[in-house]
Amino acid sequence: MSDDKPSVLIIGGLGYLGRWLALYIHTNKLASEIRIVDKQLPQVAWLAPEFEEPCKNFVQLDMLREQSVKRAFDRDDGSSFDYVFNCAGETRYSQSEEVYKQRNQDLPVVCAKEAARRGVKVFIELSEGRVYGGGAKGNKETRETKPRLPLARYKLEAEKELQKIEGLNLVILRLANAYGPYSSRTISTATCYGRVYEYLQEEMDIMWTKDLQVNTVHASDANRAIWHAAEWYVGGRANWDEAWGKTPLFNVVDDGNTDQGLIASVLEQNFKVKVNFVGTVLSQLAKLNLEEAIEDANETTLQPWSDMLQAAGITRPGPIAPFIEIEQLKDADISLDGTRFKTVTGFEYNVPEFTAEIMAEMIDSYKRMNWWP
Repeated sequence: MSDDKPSVLIIGGLGYLGRWLALYIHTNKLASEIRIVDKQLPQVAWLAPEFEEPCKNFVQLDMLREQSVKRAFDRDDGSSFDYVFNCAGETRYSQSEEVYKQRNQDLPVVCAKEAARRGVKVFIELSEGRVYGGGAKGNKETRETKPRLPLARYKLEAEKELQKIEGLNLVILRLANAYGPYSSRTISTATCYGRVYEYLQEEMDIMWTKDLQVNTVHASDANRAIWHAAEWYVGGRANWDEAWGKTPLFNVVDDGNTDQGLIASVLEQNFKVKVNFVGTVLSQLAKLNLEEAIEDANETTLQPWSDMLQAAGITRPGPIAPFIEIEQLKDADISLDGTRFKTVTGFEYNVPEFTAEIMAEMIDSYKRMNWWP
C-alpha cells in the first residue's frame, strides 16, 4: 500500500459491517493503513478466516473512555487518520436504556469530537433506517423521524449531536437491514426458521402480511457504499444541495424493496416448507399478549434447533439461531427510499435485490463455519 492512499480508522471494526469494510479496503488496497478498534476481542467475534488478515492491526479499546479515544486516534508519526468510520453501536435487542445511550449516542459524540479536533478529512457515522419509525413506505431523508425503539432513538440523538460539532467533516448513512454471509440478524433469523420448519415438516406462520416492508442491503454493497461516501465527500461533495442541510445524509438500501412476501418466497425455494401470513387481525390480537406469543414461538423452534445441532455434532454453533425478541415484532417494518444516495453520489448496487441464491450463499457460509445443522 502506497503512502499517498488515505489512512483509515474503523471504530467497532469487529462488528458485522466493520469487518466487511475492513475486508473491502484491504482486498482492494485502498488505504495506507487500516486500524481496527473494538471493545471485544477477535477470538470471541466469530470472525471467518477471510477477515483475520484485514483485522490484524487490531487494538482492544472501550471508546467510551477518554484515554481510549486518544489512544485510538494516535499515530506513531503524530499525523491524523484521514478517514474515520464509526461502525460501533449497540445493535442487540433487549438492552437497557443506559446501554443504548452509551453505545449509540455517547460513543459517537466522543469519537466525533476527537475527529474534529484532529482535522480528520471525513467522519462516517453509520446510523439506523429505523429512525423513521414504522408505517410509511419509501421513507426519504426528508421525512419526519419517529423512532419507536431505544436502539434507533439514541442513534437519532447521535445524529443531532454530531451535526453540532464545529469542524467535523461528517456524513451520516442510514442503513436498511444489512445481511449476507455470516450475518446473524433479521434475514438470518428467518433462514434458521425455515430450517427448523423443514425439519418439523410443518407449515410456517409469519405475523402481519406479505406486504410488510423489511428493506435490505447486502453486506458487500454496504461496505462499498460506506467507502464510496467517504471518497465522494473528500472529492468535493459533488451534487450536494445545501438546501438539504449542511451535513450529507443518505439512506443506504438496495433496489429490491424487500418485504415479507419476498422473504417467504425465498424460504420456500430453499426449504421444503410452506409459509403462511396470519394477517393484520390475528397479528393485532397476538400483540395484545406479545410476550406470551413470542415465548410460544421460541419454545416451538429452539428445542428442535438444539436437537439438530446435537445430531450434527455441532458443539459451538455460532451466533445464529431461530430466536425472536419482542422488539423484532414491535418494530419489524423498515422501508427506505435510496434515490438520493444513488443520484447524488453515483453509487450503484451490485446486489440489487434479495434472492434465493443469496440465501443459499448465506447457508453455505454457516456450513463453512460449522454453525449450520
